[in-house]
Amino acid sequence: SSSSAASDVYKRQAKAFAESTELFQLAESLGGVESLIGYPPDMTHASVRGTALAVPENVVRLSVGIEGVDDLIADLEQGLARLR
Repeated sequence: SSSSAASDVYKRQAKAFAESTELFQLAESLGGVESLIGYPPDMTHASVRGTALAVPENVVRLSVGIEGVDDLIADLEQGLARLR
């Protein structure tokens, strides 16, 4: 169906975005001070995939650290630009 195809596109885009940042490290929370980006459906919530507790596949999670805000915003912007 078209909604399933759209869902697949959003899933691919979310994963591609999470993998495209340079300052945000792709990782689960490590309790540090660095900024992290994660893809919960494959990382922190993989065990609940297919259940009522599943996280939507188009979700990325940001954990903002102590880096400069302008640098972090620029990193997110360049990551989004790569999706176009």
